[in-house]
Amino acid sequence: MLKKFKHWYRQLFQVQEAKYQDILDIKNHQVTIQDVDYFLAKAQFTDIPEMLGIERAVYGGKTPWDSSAFASELKRGQDRLYLVVRRHDRLLAFIGCTFNEVKSDAHITNIAVVPDFQSRGLGHYLIAIMVKKARNLSLKQVSLEVRASNTRAQQLYQDLGFEKKGLKKGYYFGDHEDAVDMVLMTGAESSDD
Repeated sequence: MLKKFKHWYRQLFQVQEAKYQDILDIKNHQVTIQDVDYFLAKAQFTDIPEMLGIERAVYGGKTPWDSSAFASELKRGQDRLYLVVRRHDRLLAFIGCTFNEVKSDAHITNIAVVPDFQSRGLGHYLIAIMVKKARNLSLKQVSLEVRASNTRAQQLYQDLGFEKKGLKKGYYFGDHEDAVDMVLMTGAESSDD
């Protein structure tokens, strides 16, 4: 009996792993966003210094995440997806997302666009990819936190259908700024229903 259970359990999770790998797989390719050509790729360890550079540019010289945090996320590729956007070999934007079937949630962990390329549709495009992946995995929601002071990003998320769901007091490391919880319901039915 135990042997049959182990076999069933292994099969179940191998199928689940394959499903995630298929859906979260992205081939590096050219994309057009607002009539401009870019290159979309899965983030690699070699991208981390440039990702940190984008964070410094966006967050006034600070990096909310360090290289080891990004490296740890990139190692966990099975339920994570990190993407980068380049133009003329310059890293312009990135996004990271975790996909949790138990919570039926795709959580955007990090998104940033270099200041001189903001308002060109890159953030919108990257979030739309993660929402589509969440729907394809039948996850019920996409969630994220955003700084309470970052009203521009909050507006972008609301334009994409996210709603404010709460406030996390003192959430951010260093300055202890509050975070606004935002959630987008995907309309997908979770496979465990």
